[in-house]
Amino acid sequence: MADHPFLHRLAQGPLLADGAMGTELQQRGALPINTCFEHLNLTNPALVREIHLDYIKAGAELLETNTYGANALRLGQHGLEGQVRSLNRRAVELAREAQRLTGQKVWVAGAIGPLGKTLEPIGTLRLAEARAAFQEQALALGEAGVDLLLLETFTSLAEVREAIAAAKAVGGLPIIVQLTFTQEGLTPAGDSPKEVVRELEALEVDVLGTNCSVGSEPMLRVLEAMGPLSHTPLSALPNAGFPQYVDGRFVYLSSPSYMAGYAAKMLEAGAAIVGGCCGTTPEHIAAMRDALRDHRAPRRRPLRARPATSISAPETAPPTLAPEPTALAKRVHAKEFVVTVEVHPLRGFDISPTLLKLRQLLGRVHVDAFNATDMPLAQGRMSPLAMSTLLQSRLGVEAIMHVATRYRNLLALHSDLLGAHALGVRNVIVMMGDPPSIGDYPNAVSFSDVTSSGLIRLIHQANNGLDLSGKPLEQPTNFFVGCALNLEPQNLDAELASLERKVAAGADFIFTQSVYDPEAVERMHRRLGGFPLPLIISVLPLRSYRHAEFLHNEVPGMVVPEAMRQRMKDAGKRAADVGVALAQELITAARGKIAGVYFVPSFGHYEVVADVLEGLPAMRFP
Repeated sequence: MADHPFLHRLAQGPLLADGAMGTELQQRGALPINTCFEHLNLTNPALVREIHLDYIKAGAELLETNTYGANALRLGQHGLEGQVRSLNRRAVELAREAQRLTGQKVWVAGAIGPLGKTLEPIGTLRLAEARAAFQEQALALGEAGVDLLLLETFTSLAEVREAIAAAKAVGGLPIIVQLTFTQEGLTPAGDSPKEVVRELEALEVDVLGTNCSVGSEPMLRVLEAMGPLSHTPLSALPNAGFPQYVDGRFVYLSSPSYMAGYAAKMLEAGAAIVGGCCGTTPEHIAAMRDALRDHRAPRRRPLRARPATSISAPETAPPTLAPEPTALAKRVHAKEFVVTVEVHPLRGFDISPTLLKLRQLLGRVHVDAFNATDMPLAQGRMSPLAMSTLLQSRLGVEAIMHVATRYRNLLALHSDLLGAHALGVRNVIVMMGDPPSIGDYPNAVSFSDVTSSGLIRLIHQANNGLDLSGKPLEQPTNFFVGCALNLEPQNLDAELASLERKVAAGADFIFTQSVYDPEAVERMHRRLGGFPLPLIISVLPLRSYRHAEFLHNEVPGMVVPEAMRQRMKDAGKRAADVGVALAQELITAARGKIAGVYFVPSFGHYEVVADVLEGLPAMRFP
């Protein structure tokens, strides 16, 4: 590969890349931010070609094709997953057409960006699927005749490994790999410049570097950290600072002269390729061209043989004192029977009437924790973090915060969990949550970029002193983490596989969906050969025959056996008493296999919890 013409050119001195494509398309075409810019290769090729032309005229020697998101997964968001080959091929043709129109020698780099989905084991995207998507795009670009492949704006080494493997499968093309770094000098996944250099050199890429996310000054600091470590040519393509949203569009603040000054500094720091990313224009590139022209290339260090590199194990946090386990965790570990009660989340913000009912309940029976659910049935309600904090502070009883991954992306989940721990809310149950389409706001976006087992794994990691990116925390967390289990699923094999992943990820206990049939507990117990973690069953006492019919026929996951529905029907006005008796029978039958009960009172009838418990003996679990 060392004799490839592009690498031979790179050895002669610094090379100037182009600037932003997406923001130029948006500004020139007055396009909304959610436009599929890659589709413009087919629908508005003149606009794409015009931008390439302007960058060549500005002095760019390296053109990136308009293919950042031209993979099947990102295109699928626009119904274009079947056009990977045609969109990538047309993008290369447009860059070549611009080259011919100017008569300038330029290098056409096939741009490949991340897939926009979270990889396993945190997310749902399998590694094989990711590699296949990257390879489909890389092959399309290779067939179309690019000079090299440029993997850009990657946020983690885990994903870029798959992209590199796919790019190498094309064969014969140099590969540039660029990750994005934050203001703190780490990738969003927490990788340091040292780790990025070490790993990318081990993977034998031809150029490594950074682009996007930050402006020139923070990127220079990253480059200066990479320079002394790298035996590989470096690249740096910063944004034009941070954008401001003005009159319906994003405006970037860094002037061409400012960025040109930093381009010269980046060359002094050892960059072989400089250019621009979001917000940069042909004017920025022209200013950089003048900086390159005036720059006297530093004498390059002779390239030494790459040292043998092995990927080290993840960093471990220094030993620090973890917070005390929660009271709920202590009781479960001591095998004391626990009682938790779901508090229906509020549509408003006045919790006083609910607190009055809960205090009355606490005057009759002991409750270990109150459950704050997360928008059940996708209805707009008070957040579980706020509800948990209010319950703990007003009642002096621990809360269990439910966390539905469907409603928040990884960044929001990270923020909520840190906030919860700081506020003393450390019992959590992780679940997917109900789809927004069935709730109050059917057009709301469902994220689902993190699976339940993935989030449990991240929380378990935090309990071991590492943050969500794998970096040491100042102090480990001490969450007590529960996972969900349906005892009567439609697909038993899938449910058991999901449970296995959650247990392996580090769950501490299991909560079930509401159950009525004692045999359901027994069947699952036999199938698993015993429950792998303490099991807390959900008990929703029936109020009436109509209530039983509604739950059985209209609520997903609910199974009320016909015999029980008949008992409720026969009870007439005494149906609520029969509902209490059925709950007592269930708990008594399951008592040798369960760690406790999670009550779900209907319609705010919290007194039913005391009605059930007062007829039962004190319990322990094996």
